[in-house]
Amino acid sequence: MRLADLRGRRVAVWGTGREGRAAVLAVAAHQPADLVAVDDSGNFLSLPWEGPLAAAAPLTDRYEALAAADVVVRSPGIPQTHPWMRELRAAGVPVTQGTALWMADHADRTVGVTGSKGKSTTSSLISHLLTAVGRPNVYGGNIGVPLLDLPGDAERYVLELSSYQCSDLTDSPEIAVLTALFPEHLDAHGGEENYYRDKLNLIAHGPKAIIYNAADARLAKRVRDRPGAIPANDPAGFHLDGDDVVAPDGTVLFPRSALNLPGRHNAGNLCVALAVLTSLGIDCVERADDLREAARDFEPLPHRLAEIADPSGLTFVDDTLATSPHATTHAIDAYEGKPLTVIVGGNDRGVDYTVLRDHLERLDAITVLGIPDSGPRIVDALKGLDHVHAEVVDDLAAAVRRARELTPAGGVVLLSPGAPSYGQFRNFEHRSAVYVEAIRESAPS
Repeated sequence: MRLADLRGRRVAVWGTGREGRAAVLAVAAHQPADLVAVDDSGNFLSLPWEGPLAAAAPLTDRYEALAAADVVVRSPGIPQTHPWMRELRAAGVPVTQGTALWMADHADRTVGVTGSKGKSTTSSLISHLLTAVGRPNVYGGNIGVPLLDLPGDAERYVLELSSYQCSDLTDSPEIAVLTALFPEHLDAHGGEENYYRDKLNLIAHGPKAIIYNAADARLAKRVRDRPGAIPANDPAGFHLDGDDVVAPDGTVLFPRSALNLPGRHNAGNLCVALAVLTSLGIDCVERADDLREAARDFEPLPHRLAEIADPSGLTFVDDTLATSPHATTHAIDAYEGKPLTVIVGGNDRGVDYTVLRDHLERLDAITVLGIPDSGPRIVDALKGLDHVHAEVVDDLAAAVRRARELTPAGGVVLLSPGAPSYGQFRNFEHRSAVYVEAIRESAPS
C-alpha cells in the first residue's frame, strides 16, 4: 500500500507522537475522504494539537474512529498486543504504518538496518562510509526522524529500523541488513517467536541482498539459506583476523583499532557495513585508505559506550541504550582486562538474566551494582559467583557514589543497564542526564 492509495479513503492515524504527526500531514497531502487522529494514552486533550495538524485531522480517543476507517495507520509505539489491535484484526480493518507506506515508494533506493543489537551503530557507519567514498545519502528512521518527514528525492537512504517498524512492512528495502537476533521487547510482540517474525519481516519481501552478521548463531540459522544472503564476520565475508579487518579475498584492509569505537563487537559492525558497501558496487579493497580514514573520523553515537572524563582517573561510560542483558555482555567485553564496575537495572519486564550470569561466569573479578527496578533480581541471579561482587543500591546516584568506592584506580564504571529506562526515568535521555549529573556531583574536588 502506498500513500497515493489513501486518496478518497477514510483513514485513521493512531498515535500522536512524532511518527503520528508526520503521518497525519503526509496522508492529508494525498486527499483522503476523511482523516482522524486517535490517541488512547489518557492525556490526549493536553496535547498541543493545533495549526496544520488540527486542520488536517480532528483528535479523539475513541476506538470507534479506528473501527470506522478503511485504513488505520498506527505509530510504531502501538504494540501488536494492544487490545484494539486484536479487535481491528478480528474486524478485518487494514492496519499499516508510516514506515510501510514510505517503503512502498522508496524501497529500491534504501538500505534498511535492523537487529536486536548494533542497528544504530551499523546504520550510522554505513551512512558515514558511503559519504566518505562519494555516495550521498539520507540517514533516518528509528533515530528520531520519521520516514515520512524525509525528503523524497534522495539518491540513497540508510535507515535504522526497529522491530515495531519492520512488523508491518510489505516491501523489503533493496539492501536489508541484520546485525543480531536475541529476545527483546517480548511484551510488545507477544512472545519470542513473534518478535523474531516481526524483526525478520524486513527480509520477507524480496530484497536484492541480505547482509547478515554470521557470528550470531541464532540469526545465521534463520537467514543463511535465504536468496541473496551475504555473510559478514565469517571467513567468506568481511571479518576480523586477530586485530585486522580482512576482505573476503583475504586482503588486510586496516587494523580494527582504526575504528573510533571500543569493543570487538563494534569492529564486527564495521565488517557488516563494509559488506553493504560492496553490495552497492564499491570496491572496499581499492578504497581501503579512504575507508580507514573514515573509520577514524566516525563519531560514536550518544549513550552507546560514550566515555565521560573524570578528574579521579576513573573512566565513566554511558551505555544507557543497552536495554537487554545480551547488550550488556557486549559492553562488558569492550573493557576486557580493566578493573570494571557495572551498573545494571531498570524497568523490569521479567527478562531472564541467565545470559548475563553465564557471561560473567567466564570472566575475571568484576563488580556489579543493581538499581531499581530489576537490579535486585539481577543481583540475585549472580549469587554463587565468587569472583563477582554484586550488591543492590537505592538509585543511580547512589550507584555512582558506591562505584567510586569500589573501583580501583584506572578502572571503568560502566552504566549498561540491561533494562529499559521507564519507571525510574522518563526515557533513556533522562537516565543518561541523571548519570552524568551524579558523576559531576560526586567527583573529587
